[in-house]
Amino acid sequence: MFIKSNKYQAAFVKENMMGPNSMKIIEELAAALRLEKGMRVLDLGCGRGLTSIFLANEYDVTVFATDLWISATDNYERIKAMGLEDRVIPIHAEAHNLPFAQEFFDIAVSVDAYHYFGFDEDYLTKHFAPLVKKGGQIAVAVPGLKKEFTNGIPTELLPYWVDDMHFHSCDWWSDLWKRSALVSIKECKELQCFTEAWQDWLSSDNDYAEYSRKDIKMLEAEGGKYFNLVSIVASRL
Repeated sequence: MFIKSNKYQAAFVKENMMGPNSMKIIEELAAALRLEKGMRVLDLGCGRGLTSIFLANEYDVTVFATDLWISATDNYERIKAMGLEDRVIPIHAEAHNLPFAQEFFDIAVSVDAYHYFGFDEDYLTKHFAPLVKKGGQIAVAVPGLKKEFTNGIPTELLPYWVDDMHFHSCDWWSDLWKRSALVSIKECKELQCFTEAWQDWLSSDNDYAEYSRKDIKMLEAEGGKYFNLVSIVASRL
C-alpha cells in the first residue's frame, strides 16, 4: 500500500517523526487529490518537513512547509539535504497568522496538526480556505475517533486524556466543515494507514520519544476500541 513512502530510509523517517508516520498518512491522503507539476501547495503544521518532502519529491509541486514548533532554518537544513530547496520553502508561522495572499495556493493540506487549531468553527472560513484558489483542493488528516464519546471520556483513557487533544469522529468533522460557505466536502472517511502509521511512531526513538512512550500506554489502554485517523477532502468554492 505504501509504495511511495516506503522508498525513504526508515531511519530518516523515524528520526523526524513527531507523531504517527506522516509520510504514510500523506501518501494515502494524496491519492484523493489531483496533484500536478508546478502546483503551489500549503503544508500547514508540517513538523520536521516529512510531508512537504514527500509531496515535492513525488509530485514535483512547490510546497510551502509551514510550522510553528519547528524553525524554518531547521527544516531548511533537511530540505537541502534532500536536494529539494528549489521546491520546498520553509516558513515559520502560527496557524492564525499565516503570511500568504488569499487564493495563492492550488492545494492546502495539513497532516496530524489541524486538530490543534481547526476545531474552532470559524478557522476554516477565516484562516485556511481563503488561501486556496477557487476550484482548488483542501485536504486534512487528523487523529480521531470511531464515534463521539456520549458519556464522557472512557475511564481507561482518563489518565492520558488532555483538553487540547480535540479527537473527533468523521461525522463531527464533516458537520463542522459543512458550516463553511467556502468549501464543498468531497469525502470524509477513516484512513486505512492507522495501524501502520501508529506502529511506526511507537517504535521510534527520536527527540520526541518521550511523547511516543506516553502514546504507547494510551494505545494499550484504548485497545483498538476508540481511535482512528480521519481524513477530509474538499473543494474550494
